[in-house]
Amino acid sequence: MAPKSGERRLQILQTLAAMLENPRGEKVTTAALAARLDVSEAALYRHFASKAQMFEGLIEFIETTLFTLINKIAAETPDGALQAQQIVGVLLGFADKNPGMTRVLIGDALVNEDARLQARINQLYERIEAALRQALRIAQAGGQWPGDPGAEAGVLLAYVLGRWLLFAKTGFKRKPQDGWDPQRKFLFG
Repeated sequence: MAPKSGERRLQILQTLAAMLENPRGEKVTTAALAARLDVSEAALYRHFASKAQMFEGLIEFIETTLFTLINKIAAETPDGALQAQQIVGVLLGFADKNPGMTRVLIGDALVNEDARLQARINQLYERIEAALRQALRIAQAGGQWPGDPGAEAGVLLAYVLGRWLLFAKTGFKRKPQDGWDPQRKFLFG
């Protein structure tokens, strides 16, 4: 019995994400994806109009997952500095659990794909930085953060991007959360 349309779409996205976990970072083609799923390329295009739409599906999953967690932290943690620490921890943990998605987050999997995909990832970075900036503003308003929330949110985002990049470029050997405890003390005083 063939899977339903929604189930097949999810299966395609899961398989694409799994293929992106290849540490050699080879380009994923629709032919290879179809072969892995044991379907024709035409079958893929019944569920997605293009390969770019498949990557958009992965980006939507990333956005939904990360911002559900970030919004939960913001709602449940009144301490702004702790919010920022928890957000950074979530971002590192997400990458660790989803190596294929990390390649999407750093843009590695999007090379030679539609430029709008990288633009969408750039918007994701902006939203993450805005969430960190807001957390640090809360900390500053409470007298817990003496610095510049805007500039320091940028530093935190750069730290996360660096950890994601190192994870992907080492073939997923250097875990994003390695050394997080001493680094957290350095970043947050």
